[in-house]
Formats: sequence, structure tokens, C-alpha cells
Amino acid sequence: AGLLITIKPKLIDASTKQHGWTTIHSELLRLSSLAESFTKQRPRSNKEWISIADTLDREGVWLWNVATSIRDDHAGQIAAAIKLAGFRLVEAGLEQKPAALMPYLALIHILHLASKAGSSLSEFGNHDLAGSVLGSAAKYEDALRKAEDLEHSQGQARARVVLLYYSSRMEAAWREGNDGIADFMLSKIIDSDQLHSLLPRDRETLVAKVLDIGKYVLKAGSKESNTAVRATRGRDAVKWLQKAFSLSEPLEGSENISTRQLRVTRAYFLTSSEEPENLVRAEASLNELISSVESSDHTATEYQQLRWMRIAVLRKRKAGYTPLLEAFQSIIDHMSLTDGSITDVLQETRGLGDERALVAVVHQRCLRRILDAEGDSHDSQLNRILLSLLFHCSKDTDHAQAMQEVSTAFDSITDARYELSKVSATACLTLLWQFGDRHYQNKHWSEAADWYLAGTHKALTSVARLSDAKCLRKAALCYIQQGDYARSAATVRRCSDHDAATCYIRLLIAVRQGFEDEAIGLVRTMVSASGFDRKTLMLATQLANECNMRNLLLAVLEALLGTMGSSGDPSSDTEALTLARCIIRLIVKLIGEPGSNRSSLAQVLIGHFRTAILLIKKLEESANLTFVIRDIAWLWRAAYNCAIQGCSEWEHAESTVSDIFDIARQLLEAYRDVSLTDTDVEIHLHIIDASFATVAGRVFALRKRLSSEQNIEVSNSLRSVLDDIRSCRKRICAVTDAAKLSDAEDISRSQVYVHVLRVFEVEMLCHLKEWEQLLQAVNDTIQSDAAAVDTYEAITDILWVEKDCPVDVLFTALEAILHASLDRGSLSIDKFSRWLRAICTMLLSRNTAEDRTKAIGYVEQAVHVLEDHTQDADFGLREAYPIDERQWLLGTSYNTGIECLQRVVFSRWMCASTDGSISASLLDEAKRWFEASTTICRFVPDGDTRAGKVSD
Repeated sequence: AGLLITIKPKLIDASTKQHGWTTIHSELLRLSSLAESFTKQRPRSNKEWISIADTLDREGVWLWNVATSIRDDHAGQIAAAIKLAGFRLVEAGLEQKPAALMPYLALIHILHLASKAGSSLSEFGNHDLAGSVLGSAAKYEDALRKAEDLEHSQGQARARVVLLYYSSRMEAAWREGNDGIADFMLSKIIDSDQLHSLLPRDRETLVAKVLDIGKYVLKAGSKESNTAVRATRGRDAVKWLQKAFSLSEPLEGSENISTRQLRVTRAYFLTSSEEPENLVRAEASLNELISSVESSDHTATEYQQLRWMRIAVLRKRKAGYTPLLEAFQSIIDHMSLTDGSITDVLQETRGLGDERALVAVVHQRCLRRILDAEGDSHDSQLNRILLSLLFHCSKDTDHAQAMQEVSTAFDSITDARYELSKVSATACLTLLWQFGDRHYQNKHWSEAADWYLAGTHKALTSVARLSDAKCLRKAALCYIQQGDYARSAATVRRCSDHDAATCYIRLLIAVRQGFEDEAIGLVRTMVSASGFDRKTLMLATQLANECNMRNLLLAVLEALLGTMGSSGDPSSDTEALTLARCIIRLIVKLIGEPGSNRSSLAQVLIGHFRTAILLIKKLEESANLTFVIRDIAWLWRAAYNCAIQGCSEWEHAESTVSDIFDIARQLLEAYRDVSLTDTDVEIHLHIIDASFATVAGRVFALRKRLSSEQNIEVSNSLRSVLDDIRSCRKRICAVTDAAKLSDAEDISRSQVYVHVLRVFEVEMLCHLKEWEQLLQAVNDTIQSDAAAVDTYEAITDILWVEKDCPVDVLFTALEAILHASLDRGSLSIDKFSRWLRAICTMLLSRNTAEDRTKAIGYVEQAVHVLEDHTQDADFGLREAYPIDERQWLLGTSYNTGIECLQRVVFSRWMCASTDGSISASLLDEAKRWFEASTTICRFVPDGDTRAGKVSD
């Protein structure tokens, strides 16, 4: 009693029950043990015992009710223990009479409690306690069987409790692994005459127990790897399922009948490997049910199980395409559109192996079933079916059939006006591209293109804007690899022309077809297109190099250079300079090729040289010029050598060659400035040579222009060249003045350059009519060293032919050349005679005493030249004084002397008071003229006769 008092509050308090199950369980087992002991030792019936029996019975019933009220799934052990304690208390409260003498209803009641308690204990593995309780139940069952129902009113109750006892013993034995007793108790149930007295619900409970055992045996057998064990398990399952089926036959309702028949059919199926006739029985059972199933509620789970069973039977007997297709169609048409049902279909199709056509049709049927469904959206199911179909088609060896299946599936979607979500469409595209990539890697170009083009179907409209162009480009690449350039061009034309990736594909097609000009245009278009990436140009560079298309390579490199150097990053500028070197090297090679358009290529070359100079200046501003000193060295040599080559090989390219020389000069100066060591003399010489060559070329080009064109405005060009001349002269003088040159020959050459530049300067000033500046230039030349004789000669040549040249300017130049020739004796006699004649003519034309004095001085100098050169000329050692100039000297001297005498006579006649000094000077002047003429007579033909005339 004390133990019961302790247990009851714990069972009432919910919190105690949850946290003290272990303690309660042990206390309940102790209580049941005490009650069992009390039952064996209880006293005979008396008044006191009746009161105790009532208490025990009441407490036992209370415990039993508590057990039935527990709903916690984790408290099954406790519930079983409570039932055990309740049963033992009720049993202890029974009258102490032989079982056979106990009241009929009491036997039914106690047997019911014993069977229930034993079943609960067995369910939770308490086999010893269950055996003890069921042993007590056996005693009560035997007494009940012998007892007589005097009122004949407890037939159903008796039948229910007896069969409950049998089924409890059956379950306990089966759980304990005692198959013999379990089979024995099952046979007692089947053979019992109490079955017909059971109510339908009690029969269903009994059938459920037998069916559960059969199902468990069936499942356990299907998991066995050993064939023999699996067959044995299958036969055992058939036995249990057949018994369940026989027990359920009296029950009404086709649903339960079909379910049980299905279990039997499955058991036959599992044992068919050992007993082939079982497969025939299974198929016969299915055929028996199939007609009624198709006309009933198609969503019933049992019916779907029947249909799946038919699939299994057909597959096991290796049925053909048509029966399997009909079976799958039946499943698809009657299934609920859930993830589970779709999973079942997909899993089943995976095992069909080589039945590719059947799998495709099943997928298509599922797809249409989903698309035709009404009500809630089935996006998840449709996506799974569609992706599975795509994956299946990718494995099909018949590529054409696979693509047809894909197209059919997509057509079904568009026909149903269903729009795939972006996520679903992207998933489909991912698979399509994976399959295409796999074929592409295996060089199956046409197949890969088909997979890529499948991605442009209208069913994928939700992502078409982003994916269509990519799909088309991938397909075009496949056709390019296949060599079908026309098809690739037609495919890529479906893309927008404003996309850089599309431009690259078109470029690739043009290159493979050999259309270099078209490819060059596409490069320029690609750079300005949307989505442009410099990596594309790198690919184009490799492509052009592989195809040996140098013009295309040049265009690509130029485009690549145009994308660089704008960030202000020194490293970017360095890379751009390196790229400029590559471009320049390529252009030089192109210029050297026969038939190349040298004029246009040369202009391009100049442009890239200038770009390189700009990059060098940027690097200089950022103090990073030392990092590219090797690049600068390469650039100035390339420019210098190219200009030298242009001088010898390029026709009518004076301006171009001059520009390249000027570029070489700028690069040389940059190299000189950045050099960390003393600059080599060679650099200074090259600067001088390049600078002079630049000016000379521009002067020659301007001369050519002036000679070929009339009435043109060239003043700006003249002034530009004039500035270049002066800058060049200063540059050369700076080098020489700084003593950078040590070799006499180099110094002499630099001086010659300066003299030539003075001539160029005079020429430009003469064209500009800048006479004051020209006179200053002449004076500067006169003040230069004596080596400028050739310079004077050239200047005089220029001025002599210039009709608009003022006399004073011309005279100054002529005087300078004569003085230089007299000082150096380096001027040719022929030119000396001509320039002397010109000077004397100008002096005598002025007709002043001073000018005539200068003139006679020049004539006397000419006489000395005649005397010095005549003898050497006779021996061929020197150039002879021209005869016509001798005759002119003679005539001019004589005539001027006569004029002086005439002036003396005229002055005396006009005025007797004239100063005599004037007449004397005129007489002295005349005398000098006559003396000169007399001397000249020695050097002219018939000189003696002429000398006599002069003397007279």
C-alpha cells in the first residue's frame, strides 16, 4: 500500500512523469512483483478479504486507465509497466477460487487485461515479463474455454478476447524469434470457430496484425543479399500474407481486398527467382485487379502501388516496349502531382537501361500531364521532369532523336503558354551548355552546335536576352571548327552587331576565310562595342599571328595600344611602350615586304613613334624613365635605321624620311638625358646627323613642292622649315661648343652641316622676301670661319637667280665670296671670274669715285689671278681663266679708263676753275684702268695689237 501511495502522485503530476520515468518504472515493476506474490499467498475469502479485494481491484483499474491515457510516444515502456501493475493488482483482487469456478465475465475481463499487458510488454522487448503474463493468460483462456455462458449473451466478447489472446501470443512469439509458436498461434486463429463471431472492426485489427508481420517479413527479405535467404523470406511472407488475405475475405470493401491481394502479389514476385511459377501467379493477381482499379478513384495509394507492381512484374519478365509504356502511362495519368510521385517515376526510369525511347516518352508524358494540370502551380515537378529529360537525351546515342525529344519538350511548354522561371531556364541552359561543351571537347562539332542552339528555344524566353547571343556564338564556334564558315556566319548574324563577343566571332570567321580587310574592320568595331574586354584583343593577336596576317596583327596591336596608357599608372605606360615597340617592329617588317604600301605604312609608323615619345614624356614626368632605358635605346635605333633605309629605298618620301629622322633625334635626346653614365660620342654624332637630315629632307621636300605647284601659299611651311633650320644649327653648335666631339673629321662634318644650314636659311628667307633677315644671315656667314667659301658660293647662287633680291644684299654676298676666295684661293676661277664681273658691273653702274676705286681694285686682283693661273693652266695644273671673262676685263678696263679721261676733259671745259685735285684723281684712276687693260692684253688673243691701241 505504501508503494502504491508513492507511485500514484508521480503518475498524476505531469512534470514528475516526464523527469522521473526511470524511478517510476522500477517502482511499477516492484509493485507488480509484490502483487503477483500476494496473489499466490492471499488468504481465504472472509469479510476482511472482501474489502482488500475491492481496494486492489479499484487500484488496478485506476492504473490501467492511467496507462491508456498516456499519449507520449516515448513513454511506451512506462505504459506497459503500468498495465502490468494494473493487471497484477486486478488479478490479486480476484476471489480465491479455481479458475474454472470463476465468474464468466470475470474470466473475460482478466483474460483481456492479461493479453493486452502481455502484448505491450512484448512490443517493447520485455519478453520475460510478457511470457509470465501470457502464461497467466493461458490459464484463464483454458478456464474460459471450459466455462459455460449460461445466459448465452457473451459470445462476441468471448470470441474477441480469445482471439486477442491468440494474436498476443502470436505477436510475442514472433517478436521473440520463436517462429514455431507464432505459426502455431496463427493456425489456431485460422482454425478457431470464434472467427465468425467477431465484429468487422475486431477482424480488421486481427488482419492488420497478421498483415504487419507479413509486410515485415517481406521487407526484410527484399533487403537480404543472399538469394536463398531472400527466397525463404519471400515464401514466409507469402504464407503470412495469404493468411491475412483469407482472414479479410469476409470483410466488405474492395479497397482492403485489393491492398491485401497486392501484398500477396508482391510476395509472389519476390519469390519468383526461386519459384518462377510465382511470377505467373503475381501477374494473374494483378490482372484480376486491374480492370476494377482503372475505373475507381485514381488517386488512391493502393491503386498506385498496384500499378507500380505491374511495372515490376513486366520488367522482371522482360516485357516489350508497348506493355511497359501502357503501364507507365497508367501511373502517370492517375498519380498525384507531388514531388514524391515524380521521384518514383524518375527512379523507375533510371533502371530501364537501354530503353531510351521508352524513357523519353515517359518523360514527355509526365511533362504534358503537369502542363495540363489545373489548380496550384507545379513548377518544382516540371523542372525536375524537364531537367531529367535533358540529362537522359544527352546520353542517347541517336543524336538526332535526342534533339527531337528536347525540341518536343520545349514545344510542349510553349504550346501550353507556360513560361519557365529564370531559375528553371538557367538550370536548363546550364545542362545544355554542359552537354554542348562535352561534345565540343570530343570534337563532335555538329552535335555540340545543336545542343547550344537548343538554348535559343522560345521556352527559355525568361533568360533569352542574356543567353541567346551566347548560345548562338557557341554554335558559330562549333561550325567554325567544322569548317562550315557559311553556316557559322549565318548563325552569328542572328546576334546583335553591337556586342564585342559577337564581333570577335565574326572576326574569327573572316580570318579563317582569309578576309583580312574585313577582319581589320571588325577589330575596330569590336573595340567600341559593348562588353569589350582587352582579353579579346589578346586572343585576336594570337589568331592573327597564327594565320600570318600581319596587317590584321597590326590593327589588333594598335587597338590594344589604344586601350592602354590612359590610367596614369606608370606600369601601364611601361606596358604600352613595350607594345608600341612590337607595333613598330611589325610595321618595319611590313614596309620591307615586296608590294607593300610603303607611304601609308610609313605614316602609321610615324604615328606610333610619336605615341612612344608621348609615353616616354609621361614616364619622365613620373620619374620612371630609367625603367625603360632599353626600350628608348631600341626605339632610337629603329627610327634611325628606318630613316636611313628610307633615304636609299623609298621614292618621293622626303617629308616622311625627315619626320622619321626627327623622331630619331627626339629619341636620341631622350636616351641621352636618361642615361646614368657619360653619353657616348656616337649619341651626339647621331643627334647631329639626324637633326641635319631632318632639315635637309624638309628643305628638299619644300623645293619639290615649290617647283611642281604654282600660286600656292607656302609661307607657313617656309617659316616652319626656317625655324627647324635655326633650331638645328643651335643644336649642332651646342654639341660642338661643349666639346662633345673629339675626332677632327666629326668636327669638320658638323661645321659643314652648319654652313649648309646657313645656305638653307638664306634660301628660305629669299622665298619669304625677308631681305633684312637675309642680309643679317649673310653677315653672320661672313663672320664665320674661313671654311665657309662653299657657303658663300651657294648663297651667291641663290641670290643671283632671285630677281627680287635687292642689289645691296646681292653685292654684300658677292663681296663676301670674293674676299673668301682671295683669302683662301679655294673658289674656282670660272666662278671667281663670273662673280667678279658681277661685282664690278654693279660698282661701275653706281658710277661714284668710291665705287670705281673698288672696281679697279677688283680688276687688279683679277689681273693677279690671271698672272698666277695662266702658267699653271698651260701645264694643266690649274684651271684657266675663261677667255670671255678676259675679254670683258680688257674691254671694261679700257672703256672705264676712257670714261675717266673724258670726265677730266669735260670738267676742264665746263669750268676752268675746277679743283685740280679732282682732275688729278681722275687721271690717276684712268691711268690705273689703262695699266690694267695693258696687262690683260697679254692674256687675250692678239694681245700685242690691243696693247698698242691702249698705249696710243
